Amino acid sequence: MPIKIPRALPAHDALRGENVYVITDDRAEHQDIRPLKMGIVNLMPTTVDTELQLLRLLGNSPLQVDISFVRMGSHESRNAPPGHLDKFYVNSEDIIRQNIRYDGMIITGAPVETLPFEEVDYWKELAVILDYSSRYVWSTLHICWGAQAGLYHRYGVPKRVLPKKLFGVFPHGVNERHTTLFRGFDDEFLAPQSRHTESDRQAIADCQALTIESETDEVGVFFVTARESREIYVTGHLEYDPLTLDGEYRRDVGKGLSIDVPKNYYPGDDPSKAPVVRWRAHAHLFFRNWLHYVYQETPFDLADL
Repeated sequence: MPIKIPRALPAHDALRGENVYVITDDRAEHQDIRPLKMGIVNLMPTTVDTELQLLRLLGNSPLQVDISFVRMGSHESRNAPPGHLDKFYVNSEDIIRQNIRYDGMIITGAPVETLPFEEVDYWKELAVILDYSSRYVWSTLHICWGAQAGLYHRYGVPKRVLPKKLFGVFPHGVNERHTTLFRGFDDEFLAPQSRHTESDRQAIADCQALTIESETDEVGVFFVTARESREIYVTGHLEYDPLTLDGEYRRDVGKGLSIDVPKNYYPGDDPSKAPVVRWRAHAHLFFRNWLHYVYQETPFDLADL
């Protein structure tokens, strides 16, 4: 898929180097098609890395996608490069004021999972975005803490702290393999997990609006959908690149924190060895399936949302 992003965005050259097809505004304007409008609410502290990870996966389709990065105006990021957010992001308040509609939206994880939701400094602003996306976005993909936040705000699903961090690459299964999102998936697939908390499984199961699409005893709930996949909640990180878990592990070791070696990640669980990537194919397949679903189901005129 050609993804439309600014030429100056750091991810641009990296994606071109990986042969991911990107186009600039000028080229996009000369293509006689309506691109998918995609908003990415990036709450991760690894701002630039997360941009690259998501854009890499969104570039795996013949569709054209117009990317818009969204920030929380009530939160001052200390991790993005100076001026980066001002140059490449829009404030969520501007989206609402201008009544901008999107075919799809991604709400990422965030390093605030052990805090009560209401104690997160941008919680009220994010809650407004969640409500807005229910009306003016065809399908919203929530990742990790973003999934917990969406389930809590919309359905009152609480979270609980795990006995220890769920950390590594884990096998998952699909409850119904013939759904659109899992078309082409194997009976078992691998995906990274990196979290200290989980949403309450019983509360999800008791809510008739929610469908558990994937879960295992070791990981718990992995995929949840609502409103015929207009809401998608993913508790893990299919978007992670090969060294993301490695970076998290070495960061915590460097801080002197008690952290287990990420499971099923390094050969023989030996962090002196290079990790083996075994989730890339299913990550690309899932994002491609989601984009094709959005493309087929979204009204041609977004004013009809």
